[in-house]
Amino acid sequence: MKRRCVMLFTVFAVCISAVTGGYHTVLAEDAQEETAEVSPEETEEAKAEDGVLEDGVYSAEFDTDSSMFHVNEANEGRGILTVKDGKMTLHVSLASKSIVNLFVGLAEDAQKDGAELLKPTTDTVTYSDGITEEVYGFDIPVQALDEEFDLALIGTKGKWYDHKVSVTDPKPEESAETGEAEFQEELNLEDGIYTIEVKDSKYRVIESGEEK
Repeated sequence: MKRRCVMLFTVFAVCISAVTGGYHTVLAEDAQEETAEVSPEETEEAKAEDGVLEDGVYSAEFDTDSSMFHVNEANEGRGILTVKDGKMTLHVSLASKSIVNLFVGLAEDAQKDGAELLKPTTDTVTYSDGITEEVYGFDIPVQALDEEFDLALIGTKGKWYDHKVSVTDPKPEESAETGEAEFQEELNLEDGIYTIEVKDSKYRVIESGEEK
């Protein structure tokens, strides 16, 4: 009787082991499938959502709380976001030369001794009608994406103002070499020398010749 009970218990244990082992195998396979289904694009989106970007150059939107303080209209509200060693810096070209300094923080702190003011660069912007203009631009340190932070400014009248700004919607900048390759592929051109006419963002070949 005892021997029969031992045999039955052994068979029962083997069955339980087989069932649980199969269950864990299914879980492992499901986990592998879920991992395999995550594309590089989804991974990049997740990084952007977490406020972490790989080193590189991006186009990003610069949002402010003022209609008087914004990116130049020629750049459609966007600046160039550079990520190096995990640190982000956004360069924006403003509407004019009326803002002479920026400060990451509050206006009252910008006026204290030792405050690190952001100095302007002179940028040339080109409007849709082809007219160019020199304006001031700034390199702004960015701690995190999609989060408001304080950015004070002082104009030519010498008074500081507080503002809230944020950096959003980063998109990788296309390199010049990549753009040229895609351009040639789109036109399906062979190697050679061509004259290209560009009008309203459309182009056509008006002359071609052999490469010398």
